[in-house]
Amino acid sequence: MATSDSEEELQHQRMEEEDEKDLDESEVVSEGEAKMEKDEGSEEEEDSSDEDEKENEAEIQRLEEQLSINAYDYNCHVDLIKLLRHEGELIKLRRACQKMSELFPLSEEIWLDWLRDEIRMASEESDREKVYELFEKAVKDYICPEIWLEYAQYSIGGIEKTGGIEKVRAVFERAVTSVGLHMTKGAAIWEAYREFENAVLSLQEQLSPDPSSEEAGLQAQRQRINSLFLRQLSVPLLDMEGTYAEYEEWCGSLVLASVKQLYNKTLQQLEKYRSYEDTLLIAEPPKLSEYQAYIDFEMKEGDPLRIQLIFERAIAENCLVPDLWSRYTQYLDRQLKIKDLVLAVHSRAVRNCPWTVGLWKRYLLALERHDADHQTVSDVFEKALSAGFIQAWDYVEIWQAYLDYLRRRVDFRQDSSKELEELRSAFSRAMEYLKTDVEERFSESGDPSCTIMQNWARIEARHCNNMQRARELWDSIMTKGNAKFANMWLEYCNLERAHGDAQHCRKALHRAVQCTSDYPEHICEVLLNFERIEGTLEDWDTAVQKTETRLSRINEQRTKAAEKEAAFVQKEDERAEQRKKARADKKALKKAKRDAKFGEKRKAEEREEEEWDTEEVAGQPNKKTRGEGDYFASEKIKNIDAKIGLFGRELATKIVDHPSQQKTVAAAHKNDMGKVLHDHSKDSITVFVSNLSYSMDDPEDKMKETLGKCGEIAEIRPVYSNKGNFRGYCYVEFKDEKSALDALKLDRKEIDGRPMFVSPCIDKARNPEFKVFKYSTALEKHKLFISGLPFSCTKEELEEICRGHGTVKEIRLVTNRSGKPKGLAYVEYENETQASQAVLKMDGMTVKDHCIKVAISNPPRRNVPEKTDPNKPTGPMVPRQIYGARGKGRTQLALLPRALVRQNVVAAKTENGTFPDTVPASSSSSVAQETPKKLTNADFARMLLNK
Repeated sequence: MATSDSEEELQHQRMEEEDEKDLDESEVVSEGEAKMEKDEGSEEEEDSSDEDEKENEAEIQRLEEQLSINAYDYNCHVDLIKLLRHEGELIKLRRACQKMSELFPLSEEIWLDWLRDEIRMASEESDREKVYELFEKAVKDYICPEIWLEYAQYSIGGIEKTGGIEKVRAVFERAVTSVGLHMTKGAAIWEAYREFENAVLSLQEQLSPDPSSEEAGLQAQRQRINSLFLRQLSVPLLDMEGTYAEYEEWCGSLVLASVKQLYNKTLQQLEKYRSYEDTLLIAEPPKLSEYQAYIDFEMKEGDPLRIQLIFERAIAENCLVPDLWSRYTQYLDRQLKIKDLVLAVHSRAVRNCPWTVGLWKRYLLALERHDADHQTVSDVFEKALSAGFIQAWDYVEIWQAYLDYLRRRVDFRQDSSKELEELRSAFSRAMEYLKTDVEERFSESGDPSCTIMQNWARIEARHCNNMQRARELWDSIMTKGNAKFANMWLEYCNLERAHGDAQHCRKALHRAVQCTSDYPEHICEVLLNFERIEGTLEDWDTAVQKTETRLSRINEQRTKAAEKEAAFVQKEDERAEQRKKARADKKALKKAKRDAKFGEKRKAEEREEEEWDTEEVAGQPNKKTRGEGDYFASEKIKNIDAKIGLFGRELATKIVDHPSQQKTVAAAHKNDMGKVLHDHSKDSITVFVSNLSYSMDDPEDKMKETLGKCGEIAEIRPVYSNKGNFRGYCYVEFKDEKSALDALKLDRKEIDGRPMFVSPCIDKARNPEFKVFKYSTALEKHKLFISGLPFSCTKEELEEICRGHGTVKEIRLVTNRSGKPKGLAYVEYENETQASQAVLKMDGMTVKDHCIKVAISNPPRRNVPEKTDPNKPTGPMVPRQIYGARGKGRTQLALLPRALVRQNVVAAKTENGTFPDTVPASSSSSVAQETPKKLTNADFARMLLNK
């Protein structure tokens, strides 16, 4: 038994060892597999990272090529800098930032990232100086407290060098001068400055072996800190209470009364600005209107530093608004007149809005006003030519501004000078530039009236006494298509009379008589007046003969043109008459088919009416005229109670004994069905919703679902037709005016595949000229108009195409009332530069086999109908009877029995219960002048019987 037990134990031990061995082997295998999987995962990650690197390198190369073509693509610069920073290409990143900073002011984010990169790479003293230069460039772009703080902190790093403390103080002094008045961010600069001075005080106390010997220096340092506190307390800043509490703690004693008085005075000033600051805090970017109001307030206060600061704050958030830059530079030019400040702001203005020619013109004037050297002015002008203006006329304006500057440099007392030759060379270059570069880009020179050439001719005639050159220039002007305009000839004649001779003036006037086509009578009169004063009898006779011949020819041409136009109008009238006749024939044919289809039924009804009318006439007991009582004395009407529907769904009905009475009631029933009463005193809380689908099942529920989120709805009034069908529009009345205004924001929202139109409820009888058009009809330089799009093009597809040329703010596909696209779209970009670049690159592009056209949005002026005089007849005085009972209405329906309408013989037409005397067919245009006779029930019955 013992032996068997030991053998079993030995066997069990062996089995356990084998299990442990298998377990170790499985662990080794699993570890190997995990290692293999890890290696495979790392390889996959490396492969994906390699692919990302290749994609980024390709994208970097593409962006660099695009910038080589168009260096003024702002978004392309930003994308390139982001990619280079992501890839860690610091050398290329530095080069990209430098190129962008030469063309555009950099944003705060780009500057801070660039500065921190340079700080990390600065290892030597020469590198540190380059970082200082970079900081100096950064603080000139925008007034940014964060950049000034970074500058001050970096300068503290060089405090151990000779003059380091003074250099840091100089940086802090410039910082508090620049942004210390900033009400929301200025306190950070002051606090950093005080902390630095406190650190200097602590260091002096630690390094001083004998405090009594260094007491004067320590006292001076404490006085400097005290002065900083007082300077900050004199500036209205947010959270001034905390600064004052810190000052009390630092003093360690009672605060002087003068300091308390200063603090209370500053608090009073703060209250004046607090409302504007609170408005800025709650407003949404870019806060332009809020800043404009703030600027107006500061301009009234008249503090130059605060005015400059609020302008800088506004520009930091609205750097692409040319009007803001224009107002800022105008203030500096007229008020401060500090050369360095004025020229720096002008330079920043044209770098932010290079497409605005007005800013470039102001810059050139400022350079001349502050006596800048000629080479600087010329360089600025060359930059302006490459800025990429949007209109051809902008190039004419910038050339004219530069030529005016060159003209003011010339001393015309000298017969010849270097400045005069340079002026003439510039005039020649200007005309060549407009003829080649501008005309190639815009398909027009931008100067059809040749204003630059006119000015050149005037300068040559007046200042240089060179009439021969002036005549050559005017001859060139006339050959460019201006010979037909009278004003051009008059300008030339005035120049000849002022600086030339009578003979050349006479020749010019004779040519003008033959060439002018816009005002020939005026030119003839000018020639005759000239000969009256300057000419001989022979000259007078020649002038009279030429003017009479020319005017006779002009009258003949006008007569022929009038006859041609009259023939064209007559031909169009004949075509219109033919179309009208064709439509009438088609309508008659359709009516004949319909009458043939329902002929039997109609005849039965007519026989029944005839029988009843005969009985009525035979035994009529009452002859009340229409308007004095009921139509028939024997009618029997049984009233029943029914719920009256507001919009014609369930109306009160009457059970009428006879079919004729049933028709009368039915007619009244139809007239009441489509009527929707509206109280115009509730227009401010009511909106008018239209362009809805006619097949909408329950308009009220749909409107509650759609407009209910705008506010509480008091009532929804859909409009139905006479047959009870929904007509596609309704009135929605809210409880308050704010809800109605919110509902207007849902205009053109798509419902059931159609754009829903939501407009204010306006009484057009009181406001006939009111029209709702939510989109601008003026020139919008940041918005594109695209035509020729395929109807299948979606908003997402178009956004994908336009996104490559700038930041797209909004895209609107133009649709018709049923929601189907028209192939047109409006694309709004972030600024005018992006829009102009998109026009250059997208115009003529092919989208789904459609060649699209792209242009700056400039809608044509909307036609406003002229007001007509209500007392003046708008057409011929034709009697109404000629056009039927409804006048010139599109339909001639009248509430008359069908039997009377279809009578074969010509009968007198009735209107408003009267009939005129019988008018022969041959004199249908005449109207009876006798007093009309009233109709009675018997007259109606007689007319029915005479069919």
